[in-house]
Amino acid sequence: MTIAMNPPKVPRQEHVEEIHGHLISDPFRWLEDAESPETREFVAQQNAWTEAVLNSAPGINRQSLRQRLEQLLTIGRVEPPHQGGNLFFYLRRDGRQNQAVLYVREAVSGPDRVLLDVNTQSPDGTLALDWFYPSPDGRLLAYGTSLHGSEISTLEIMETTSGKILPEKIARTRAASLAWLPDSSGFYYTRYPRPGDVPPGEEVYHRHIFFHSLNSSNNADGLKDAEVFGQGMNIDKEHWPSVKISEDGKWLLVRVDQGWTKTELFLKNLADSPREFVPVATGKNFIYDAEVFAGELYITTNEDAPHYRVLKVSCSNPQRSNWKEIIPQSDAVIEETQIIGRRLFVRYTRNAVSELRIFDLNGTLVANVSLPALGSIFAMGGNWDSEQAFLGFTSFAIPPSVYQVALNGKVTTWAQVDSSINPEQYNVEQLWFHSKDGTRMPMFVVSRKGLPPDGHAPTLLSGYGGFNAGRMPVFNRNAMLFLLEHGGIYVDVQLRGGNEFGEEWHRAGMLENKQNVFDDFIAAAEFLIAQGYTDKDHLAIQGGSNGGLLIGAAITQRPDLFRAAVSQVPLLDMLRYQNFQIARLWIPEYGSAEDPQQFKYLYQYSPYHRVRKGVQYPATLFMTADSDTRVDPMHAKKMAALLQSLSANGTDSDHSRPILLRVDTKAGHGVGKPITKLVDDGVDFWSFLFWQLGIKS
Repeated sequence: MTIAMNPPKVPRQEHVEEIHGHLISDPFRWLEDAESPETREFVAQQNAWTEAVLNSAPGINRQSLRQRLEQLLTIGRVEPPHQGGNLFFYLRRDGRQNQAVLYVREAVSGPDRVLLDVNTQSPDGTLALDWFYPSPDGRLLAYGTSLHGSEISTLEIMETTSGKILPEKIARTRAASLAWLPDSSGFYYTRYPRPGDVPPGEEVYHRHIFFHSLNSSNNADGLKDAEVFGQGMNIDKEHWPSVKISEDGKWLLVRVDQGWTKTELFLKNLADSPREFVPVATGKNFIYDAEVFAGELYITTNEDAPHYRVLKVSCSNPQRSNWKEIIPQSDAVIEETQIIGRRLFVRYTRNAVSELRIFDLNGTLVANVSLPALGSIFAMGGNWDSEQAFLGFTSFAIPPSVYQVALNGKVTTWAQVDSSINPEQYNVEQLWFHSKDGTRMPMFVVSRKGLPPDGHAPTLLSGYGGFNAGRMPVFNRNAMLFLLEHGGIYVDVQLRGGNEFGEEWHRAGMLENKQNVFDDFIAAAEFLIAQGYTDKDHLAIQGGSNGGLLIGAAITQRPDLFRAAVSQVPLLDMLRYQNFQIARLWIPEYGSAEDPQQFKYLYQYSPYHRVRKGVQYPATLFMTADSDTRVDPMHAKKMAALLQSLSANGTDSDHSRPILLRVDTKAGHGVGKPITKLVDDGVDFWSFLFWQLGIKS
């Protein structure tokens, strides 16, 4: 089959600069300017080329794909409730709703009432509810919304009984951390500076903590709110503070993230004067988190415990010498600790599968909670005075569900979504293999039961490997189920850089050790082929964000190993990534080419700098979005242009292994993307992969 249209001709503009003694060519730097007429024309031409190629892909019925994707993607989702007084606030999306709806229940088992439906406020479904915090008495709700997936939230306040919106409209509260006073008269919250308050380009940093009183007049925009934590606290502009308050309103706790290997804790007694923050955990390269209750701090940390442990100390004397270990580390990794119902609910990961244990406040085990299946807890809910906890649970063939957990560990169903998926039809294996350096690695292999092994099964291999983020069994309406229904295999591999086996596992895949992640992924592909699951002509790979970097590294380091690749919202130019959007936050994870030593290993694997002339690469689809405020779309644009200009893929007359770029409009990194856009994404994603893997739709 011959594609009727040729790839766009992309002009090279030779640009060479010297970095630490190396001459670095960057012929498509001009694409970094997203607003220039030339870049806009480039995007228009690339989108047209991609659409033409996918519309004419042989054996692909795009309308049939769309119909089934709409069915799968309209399987809803539900999240655990947040409690305020006797009210339970939770998100649920059903059917074709573009965005989740916020409901409130008057009692644990009471009827639901719609509290906030952003679908009614945006005809195209691109207004997203980013976050929400009910007040302790449930009378008020603080929430943030943003347009087009930008995540740059505006904070508003609603009266939950009447639905009345208060005058508050506080801008730039992206990913806000918020802590209400016990009497609901005000709250501490995080926000970013407005343009003009800091040097140009730094508006995405300098996240500080402020206090807003609902009793103040003429301050609806929060500009007169007192800064509580930030200036004068000796924190860098990239640091990320979050805030909590004790149940009695006496203690204010601040956690400051400094990358993904170090946090610090500060505590302030709000009843004393002068009210100064006391350092609780500072100056050490470990992770600390804490809960504050009844005058005690409960600290979860990996200090001297790579799998994490829990310690307890009085808020009045929080010096390290007074810390007492109450839950030691074990062979499972502690992911989260919450005080719910005056008990410690501790979420663990063992071999990339969730476990849940309940302890009393002295660390004595109360119950090992029996979970519905092998899967993952994606969230927990409940307050210090709750009579029960809630957990969100999912697995590969189990849609997100919410379970109510009694304080003695008994589990009952609280909320589920309608689904025709029968988990009994699918087979899940956890297999183990060895990476290049001998490290033993796990992967999950998912297929329909009864699928005969023939060594040629269409297979999609996915991974992430970074930022202390684990890959666990999750329900994926798109990237898994759709493939399984067509006789394919889905594989999720747990790479170094994640948190599946504690902090040592994370550090083995970051900074100068990042190549381990790519070696792990390549070894996983070789294992699947060696074990007879698939072959090089039927193996595709996919990843997003840091996982998009993984895909870029895989195709440039082993172009012979894969038939096709999809790299979504990726980082690809690792010598300049830190100059765009919020990327300086990631320097502790990746390093920066500004540092001579870190430049060496970044340059060695940076996908944009590893493309070689005349090499045939896997057919590759780069998917990015113009409103992405995390990973700049320039990465995908530059990489697609470079591969199109240098690779052998463009020399085949039938364009059977094309290099494609798809730039979405009115969309961001993925958070808050409406169903309509997810369906459009999925149709292109699967048209491309089905074509390349030989699956007829």
